[in-house]
Amino acid sequence: MPAESLVVADLAEQDLLDRIFPHLPVGSRTLVPPGDDAAVVLAPDGRYVVTCDVLVEDVHFRRRWSTGEDVGRRAAVQNLADVAAMGARPVALVVGLVVPGATAVAWVEGLARGLGDACRPLDVGVVGGDLSSGPVVVVSVTAHGDLEGRAPVRRSGARVGDVVAHAGRRGWSAAGLDLLTAGRGDVAPELTAAYRAPEAPLGAGPAAALGGATAMLDVSDGLLRDAARLARASGVTLDLDAPLQAFAQDAAVLAGAADALGGADLERWLLTGGEDHGLLATFPPDAPLPEPFRRVGSVSRRSDHPVLVAGAPPRVVATGWDHFGA
Repeated sequence: MPAESLVVADLAEQDLLDRIFPHLPVGSRTLVPPGDDAAVVLAPDGRYVVTCDVLVEDVHFRRRWSTGEDVGRRAAVQNLADVAAMGARPVALVVGLVVPGATAVAWVEGLARGLGDACRPLDVGVVGGDLSSGPVVVVSVTAHGDLEGRAPVRRSGARVGDVVAHAGRRGWSAAGLDLLTAGRGDVAPELTAAYRAPEAPLGAGPAAALGGATAMLDVSDGLLRDAARLARASGVTLDLDAPLQAFAQDAAVLAGAADALGGADLERWLLTGGEDHGLLATFPPDAPLPEPFRRVGSVSRRSDHPVLVAGAPPRVVATGWDHFGA
């Protein structure tokens, strides 16, 4: 049978694994790579950061829109961003994969290549996982990170008077999803690409920790929702600047997509769009902001609203992604 026509059900489990492993980097911290019951990874700091995320077909991605490479990169980036948001350097991933038997082997190999493409430049090893059959594609990734002797940067450290800063893109993924949903994916390929496989400022996490960040988190569910999480954890209010000014460069990129969709609300994308995986952090007012962070607001005393926008409660109704809520 021609290789391009193979589906998962045509192969034994080990044969499929033999096609996956060559695409996955090992990483310099890996002492025992895949092949035993478990991998062994160096943890020089004596602590390690660990996080887990799951991607489910037709909930987080659609195969008619996304290649295997896209899904692999997305699965890696969203976990690597959570490690970076703690101020740690990512070192290893463990991946659980569920695939229907009718899935093309080439798509699965593409997913492995996407994981490798995201991890290899960062010296992150993909050190093991599990493989199973099921009714839809599910990718579960557990990421590990090294604090390299630094204290973790948590959500609970923001202080009154701190500067609020953001690194990465805002609204690109949400705009890309809206374009694809409307059948206008040809309008702004850079935005649909940002939805399929987001690019996160992963090096900014350790840089923020070294730069004195008092609190930080990955913006995965929308700026308003995630800013509120940080504010509540810290017992403060985040007063964000007007979004069209604070994120003027992003707004300029999004403007064409908004026009193509009949005048979509740019502020909604900027404030509530998820899955860009930028980093939101707070810094002491006299601390230089490390690249690529930009000031987007300030921290004030706790009020009736965890987040204000230009001094007032947000005018947008939706406040970001929630699997089980509105």
